[in-house]
Amino acid sequence: MKHSVLFGLFVTASMMASTSFADGKPADLCEANLQKIESAKTQYQTSPDLNSRVSASVSKAQALKAQGRIDDCLAETQQTLLVIQNSTGDTKK
Repeated sequence: MKHSVLFGLFVTASMMASTSFADGKPADLCEANLQKIESAKTQYQTSPDLNSRVSASVSKAQALKAQGRIDDCLAETQQTLLVIQNSTGDTKK
């Protein structure tokens, strides 16, 4: 069961990172993911290791976005959201 949930998350992540799925608005998706990560702050702040990993990832994603590398920003933020979900055991998001 856990493998199918993880598979579903990865399929979702790859669909979200796909520019064809993004309907021409990948920058909006990158920003939306950054906001989701910010909203989930209470879930990962209690773990210093996870908090530092998420903070580093957010900084990297923001730098990628500033460089115009939106696809890379999407991939980075999706991976971070998966890490947060997996570490907190929250598979409903």
